[in-house]
Amino acid sequence: MERALAVPRLPPHDPGIPALSVVDMHTGGEPLRIVLAGCPEVAGPTLLAKRRYMRQHLDHLRRRLMFEPRGHRDMYGAVLVPSELPEAHLGVLFLHNEGYSSMCGHAVLALGRFALDFGLVPAPPADVREARVNIHCPCGLVAAFVECEGGRSRGRVRFHSVPAFALATDLLVDVPGHGKMAVDIAYGGAFYAFVSAERLGLDICSAKTRDLVDAASAVMEAVKAQFKISHPESEDLSFLYGTIVTDGKDTYSEEPTTNICVFADEQVDRSPTGSGVTARIALQYHKGLLELNQTRDFKSSTTGSVFTGKAVRVSDSCSCFCVSVLLWKLKRPELGIRSQLSKENFKAGL
Repeated sequence: MERALAVPRLPPHDPGIPALSVVDMHTGGEPLRIVLAGCPEVAGPTLLAKRRYMRQHLDHLRRRLMFEPRGHRDMYGAVLVPSELPEAHLGVLFLHNEGYSSMCGHAVLALGRFALDFGLVPAPPADVREARVNIHCPCGLVAAFVECEGGRSRGRVRFHSVPAFALATDLLVDVPGHGKMAVDIAYGGAFYAFVSAERLGLDICSAKTRDLVDAASAVMEAVKAQFKISHPESEDLSFLYGTIVTDGKDTYSEEPTTNICVFADEQVDRSPTGSGVTARIALQYHKGLLELNQTRDFKSSTTGSVFTGKAVRVSDSCSCFCVSVLLWKLKRPELGIRSQLSKENFKAGL
């Protein structure tokens, strides 16, 4: 019998070097690195003020968490912070390769499970089959609902979005290398530009990801240069976050509609993009292509993972025509590894 290989023991962590404790998860293939402990205090009276503080004073932590060798250019992160809202169970700041976003659906789905399983919310009674987790995102309060059994997560997670709306439809934009084309802009906690792959001379299912990224980036830069994004309630939310290239199948169908989201600094979302799907549902409802409580499936062109969603209510809470969107993933977000990252040389951003 062959002798089993001995597994060497790793040396203990030097207690003199501060460390960040993180948990890695993913939703539909899109990563989420959650900072569990070790982050310095993020100062500010409100969540948006904390977002500004972290950008100005703690950005070295974002770079350390997101970039190689501990991350990669498509890594996504979440820093848990206290919320000023009494009904919120937790506040969260979202991190990516360029900075800080205002909303992230795949992260909310993962954080719902994380909060329940790590005891950040009161354990529900044994006979309760769905636990509510109120997550304060920079865009507002988002309610996640986690299927559970015996106080632990089981099955799907869904969330009820902040009000979503169409900002502009058939906006004519001159895109270098592609000419003038009509794009739509909608909000689902963050603003996205929407364009069909066909208008870019591409096929969403067969085109190389690099070609889709280049085209989406060209659209994004053109929209930024030629159209002013404005949120009706907050200047902090008034920015274009990404471009979503679709298969153009916006009319309701029982078949999934496919898209790819390119956001921040050409970062590619492996999932269908929760806040992007929310915005896309609002856009389809605005155009009369989707009815209230009519369910649609949205598929990622990169991984094939699927989010399902529907518009559930019309409101005027954003001083404009809004819909509330309920979005879910049938398979629960996956928990990966828990680890510690040394904060040595964080100030240098190494």
